[in-house]
Amino acid sequence: MATKMTKKEMFAAIKEVVADNAEMVAFLDREIELLNRKQSGSRKPTKTQLENEGFKSDILEALTVADRPLTIKELCEECPSVAELSNQRITHMLTALRKDGKVTRTMVKRVAHFAIGNESEQGE
Repeated sequence: MATKMTKKEMFAAIKEVVADNAEMVAFLDREIELLNRKQSGSRKPTKTQLENEGFKSDILEALTVADRPLTIKELCEECPSVAELSNQRITHMLTALRKDGKVTRTMVKRVAHFAIGNESEQGE
């Protein structure tokens, strides 16, 4: 089975077919340029992403001080800086910390509890 062509490859193939039409070639060049620009991953972090980094360090500090795993509600009580944030935003930050291997999640009666640690170390 042949692999599917990407948008960029498709535009390049169309460009070869319509090489005699300058207006269409200019349009296709512009579209290819936009695709190249979209793929560059060298963007600076957004304001919210920068704020979240500060909140993540506060969350890690609160989890380190706690003597047991905490739910999001308990985490809000322990860490006043994140108390005003939505549960969804806190969950997003905790998920990012889990992917980094800094936080573990355990489920107790269908409620997530978070603690400092690496999940791969606990699973072995």
